Amino acid sequence: MKPVNKDIQAKAKGLCFNQTAAEQLLWTHLRNRQLNNLKFRRQHPIGFYIADYYCAEVKLVVEIDGDTHLDQAEYDQKRTHWLEEQGLRVMRFTNEVVLDTPEAVLELITEYCASRVGPLT
Repeated sequence: MKPVNKDIQAKAKGLCFNQTAAEQLLWTHLRNRQLNNLKFRRQHPIGFYIADYYCAEVKLVVEIDGDTHLDQAEYDQKRTHWLEEQGLRVMRFTNEVVLDTPEAVLELITEYCASRVGPLT
């Protein structure tokens, strides 16, 4: 992976303070190793991109897509492809899915993590 650009780092810091309701909701379940003692980082720079959430232990990027992503499908595809080339798994959820069914989102994340590190408690 390429070193993180200083501008990307600054932008990531700013994004931490401007989260959507869906991002805030998911973060309440991922922060402080609440999900099976795995460390998730929010707004984490990876190369020239910023992952909404990243867990290095299982090489997982979790993206929460809002309305702006409707107009940038090609960009998101390119970004996902690059992240996957780095050996990362990308899981995408819409704001609506996170807000309407947070348990289902957390279950999918938990299942993936368990497949990478074994049964989680």
